This record gives sequence, C-alpha cells and structure tokens, in this order.
Amino acid sequence: MAQRNETIIKIAQTALMAALCFVSFTFLQIKIPLPGGDATSLHIGNAFCVLAALILGGWYGGLAGAIGMGIADIMDPVYITGAPKTFVLKLCIGLIVGLVAHRIAKINESKDKKYVFRWSVIASVAGLGFNVIADPLAGFFYNQYIMGQPQQMAEVLAKWSTGATFVNAVVSVFLVGVLYNALRPVLMKMGMIHTYKVKAA
Repeated sequence: MAQRNETIIKIAQTALMAALCFVSFTFLQIKIPLPGGDATSLHIGNAFCVLAALILGGWYGGLAGAIGMGIADIMDPVYITGAPKTFVLKLCIGLIVGLVAHRIAKINESKDKKYVFRWSVIASVAGLGFNVIADPLAGFFYNQYIMGQPQQMAEVLAKWSTGATFVNAVVSVFLVGVLYNALRPVLMKMGMIHTYKVKAA
C-alpha cells in the first residue's frame, strides 16, 4: 500500500511539473519567426524539465518535460508538427540529468550544500548540453526527411535553432542552479524528495 501511495504521489508531482513546463514554455517565451512559416524561441521551459529531473528523478522528470512541452507544441499551430521530436528530446534531457545527479552523484544522499550545488549544475549542463547538440540535428533531419523541407531551408532553421537553444541552455542552467538549491530544503520538508540519507562519514 505504501508503495502504491508513493507511486500516486510521484504521478501527481509529475503532472505538476508537466504543468509548469507547459506554462513556462507557452506564456514565457519570445518567439522568433523564421522563413517558411517556422519559428524558434527563447524560453525557460527546459529549466523546468531539468528541475523536474533533479526533484523527481530521470524518468519522472523526463516525462514531465516531455508531456508538458509536447502538449505545448501540439497546442501551438507553429510548433505542432515538431511535437514528436520535442517529446523525445525532453525525455532524454530528463534521463541524462537524472543519470548524472542521482545515479552518479547521488545528490539525494548528501546534505553537503556545496556538493549538491556543484552536481546539480553539472547535471544541468549535461542535460542541456545534450539538447544544444541534439535539438538542431534532430530538427534538421526531421524537417528535411519527415516534413520534406528543402535542404537549404532545413539548414537555415538548424542554425537559428542552435543559437536559440544555446541561449536557452545558459539561462536555464543559471535558473536551475538558483531554484533547485533554494527550494531543496523546502522540498525536503514537503516530502517531495523521498530518498534523502546522510552519507556515512
């Protein structure tokens, strides 16, 4: 029963983080129109995807980002065709952040603030660094081979996407570093971080 209740709580937390990803992308973005009716944008949606992975772990955090930002794409006529790509990439961001933060660094087993801060930033850089490379590449092949755009057009979109994704990543790493480490004590008290153990000396 306890395990079932914990799963229900995790699902509810995932839904909450998915909503934050949706809202932050949909309402807190600066859209940059591109040739051919496409667009890229400056936004902080990825920051909440990373934050979700730090709080909930890779799978749940990745799903929160994938669902929240995937739905945001579906509801936007400009981005709707890219929703499948978004779902996969945001899931991967969460999995990478979760791998680094929880499997490698095991930040939930430490109460050393400097250690947690350092590894939360490293995990953020790993996940968002992947996105800076993968998003334009995936976008290029998706636009050319799935959507049938001319190669030159796909290349232009990829270049603009690279610039915007890099800016988003830098802003998101800073934002996550501040937010996660400021909220962590509160999240501990609320029970949103369940596996906290003090490392043996």
